[in-house]
Amino acid sequence: MQNQLNLKELLGLENVDFSHEIFTRDINGEGINYESEGWEEMHNAISNAQKLVAHLNTGYHSREETHAILCELFGYALDKSVWVMPPFYTDFGRNIRLEKGVFINTCCTFMDRGGIEIGEGTFIAPKVNVITINHDFNPQNRSTTLCKGVKIGKRVWIGVNATILPSVSIGDNSIIAAGAVVTKSVPPNVIVGGNPAKIIREI
Repeated sequence: MQNQLNLKELLGLENVDFSHEIFTRDINGEGINYESEGWEEMHNAISNAQKLVAHLNTGYHSREETHAILCELFGYALDKSVWVMPPFYTDFGRNIRLEKGVFINTCCTFMDRGGIEIGEGTFIAPKVNVITINHDFNPQNRSTTLCKGVKIGKRVWIGVNATILPSVSIGDNSIIAAGAVVTKSVPPNVIVGGNPAKIIREI
């Protein structure tokens, strides 16, 4: 059983000091890059995520095994009611917070260094992208990354191939249409669609 395996030993995961200030600076939206103090800790955290994601997406794992891998990837005890269907992709993992009953379908990508919070009972269709990271617009500083979090409310339904961009909040019960590119926050109880996404109607 996967949940009986020591994933750290199996995958050669690095020890990471998540109390280092680089992680606080990053999630708070301060620019960081490979020259920043503490970058080695960030690099090791990203490397660990890559190893865990590769393990998750290689071969078949039972739901229990998948749950154990995700708990290691996210860094906390994920509720048993949460269901994430591989393949699943993330660049970091530690800043993803999923409440009870969240369902994430296949081939979703979460770039979560800025923080991704998803409320209870939310459904996410295949190939959805949730992005919290951007680059400095100045070409001389393009390697600097800037993070802003995404918050998705309760009982939200996000359609196939939608993209949620940094700093967006989505209100409870709202629906994001397939293929939508959400650049601005969405109020509760509406349907939005298009690129950029706009309100189609209330629910």
